[in-house]
Amino acid sequence: MARATFAAGCFWGPEEIFSKVEGVAGAAVGYIGGHVENPTYEQVCTGRTGHAEAVQVDFDPGTVSYEELLEVFWDIHDPTSLNRQGPDAGPQYRSAIFTHDAGQRAAAEASREARRAARRDGRAIVTEIVDAPTFWRAEDYHQRFMEKRRSRFFGFGAA
Repeated sequence: MARATFAAGCFWGPEEIFSKVEGVAGAAVGYIGGHVENPTYEQVCTGRTGHAEAVQVDFDPGTVSYEELLEVFWDIHDPTSLNRQGPDAGPQYRSAIFTHDAGQRAAAEASREARRAARRDGRAIVTEIVDAPTFWRAEDYHQRFMEKRRSRFFGFGAA
């Protein structure tokens, strides 16, 4: 198994999308890249801890490659929006790739450059690529949030 960590705005949607990718064994939401140890959701929401909301993905590289996960990452958010995704604004919603080794860093940088070269709208990609520091798992009520929400409101899915 291998691990990948991505920040693409609010972590609920990316967690659900990544968890459905064949070869992904698990996805967890949490906080990464800040200066507060073991931050809470309330602290991160202030935008003052330096953390990004992120999803950490455990995957089988024999089934899905890191490069394929990068393609999912690029496709599920706007990498040209600085500290904002949709209505969510603040540094905790920034676009970032947190790499776990030199191979991931090289792949992420190559992927970002390919995306930059392919853009025709003149908007710059602002996605950060940084070494992965400590990932702080978010509170349990955030894990599988979208699935739980559907179950609660529509009566299906795991609770």
